[in-house]
Amino acid sequence: MSKDIVSVPTSSEPGAPAAEALIPLSVPEIRGNEWKYTKECLDTNWVSSIGPFVDRFEQELAARVGTGYAVATVNGTAALHVALLVAGIGPDDEVLVSTLTFIASANAIRYVGAWPVFVDAEPDYWQMDPQKTTDFLEKGCRWNNGELRNRRTGRRVRAILPVHILGHPVDMDPILEVARKYGLAVIEDATESLGAKYKGRMGGHLGDAACFSFNGNKIITTGGGGMLVTDKEEWALKAKYLTTQAKDDPVEFRHDAVGYNYRLTNIQAAMGCAQFEVLDEYVNTKRRIAATYTEALRDVPGITPMREASWAFSIFRLYRSSWMRHSLAWVAGR
Repeated sequence: MSKDIVSVPTSSEPGAPAAEALIPLSVPEIRGNEWKYTKECLDTNWVSSIGPFVDRFEQELAARVGTGYAVATVNGTAALHVALLVAGIGPDDEVLVSTLTFIASANAIRYVGAWPVFVDAEPDYWQMDPQKTTDFLEKGCRWNNGELRNRRTGRRVRAILPVHILGHPVDMDPILEVARKYGLAVIEDATESLGAKYKGRMGGHLGDAACFSFNGNKIITTGGGGMLVTDKEEWALKAKYLTTQAKDDPVEFRHDAVGYNYRLTNIQAAMGCAQFEVLDEYVNTKRRIAATYTEALRDVPGITPMREASWAFSIFRLYRSSWMRHSLAWVAGR
């Protein structure tokens, strides 16, 4: 079972080393048709990287987000990697990305030989700051001969990769506006935000493409797994091509490009379809838990409860609070 783990020191005898209790931050919920659908895969022998559940999972997720296409991948990082490739991002390009994120967002940029340019989070909702994004592009870059280049490095800026962290969407409209002005691709890292909305629009259907993750600590899980979604047919076809080893002939082993074995298995997709059926229930539960925490922490000195913007619908993938003091209860008691 995949879990995010934190180690919390517990009380111990004087002079003895502190024991550690493992507290899972997120535990997968298996409560629907997972067993039934997985057994169907085993009974029919559709267990590998093609099968009816892969197609169904792609179609259902695309329909939920509102995009024309979805391409299943082995994990969310693979989806990010391929999204950058199909967007044409390559060596020595620069991609703006959130500072408050998991390393996978930056790693995917380096996979294609590009360089991450980190944009700090705004203080209210902890998402990529749209004003800092705009200021960098307008003041820290220069436009010349149809290219936007970083004044300091001289490298071409090609894309923005905002991360909808912790289930809350980034304030996307200002970012989309400046991206369109300079012809930059916008790839949403929505790996933590399936079901989130921005001004009534689904997260993942705001930029040119978006990527989701189905790791064991996400809102729904396939054990591993990811998905790239887009309205661009050319991007979707190329993503499918690259994630299936770039096969150029259905029979012969001919490959005219470097491909990747990034396919999701039918067994994993079967679990994803079962999880998808109860997504709304999971989101409602997350939001109810978040409301309970917010109320409980509202009057606690030194803690700022996690907030939700008036224009946002957060799924509260994880609930975090901002500490204004450095001490924890167990430290204060030592």
